[in-house]
Amino acid sequence: MPNKKVNEMFALASQILGGRRVTVLCADGETRMARIPGKMRRRQWVREGDLIIVWPWDFQDSKADVKHRYTKTQAMYLSRKGVLPDDVDMFGMG
Repeated sequence: MPNKKVNEMFALASQILGGRRVTVLCADGETRMARIPGKMRRRQWVREGDLIIVWPWDFQDSKADVKHRYTKTQAMYLSRKGVLPDDVDMFGMG
């Protein structure tokens, strides 16, 4: 779950750009360019349509860092529970 105290939020990976970068649609309605950190790049592959947690940069709001990627099963569970905002609810169950 995103930590609101440090400004983390849900996002959908909309386009893979290459070079550890991905375009995401965030829960606040903004489109940002997110950077996949090196320790996550080799362990969890981010694909288009994945539900992720991003952390927007304080000094440049149009960019963010990817913190976590949810599996499809986990994303469906969050959607059924109504946790996801409407902007990033890809299943429409909430």
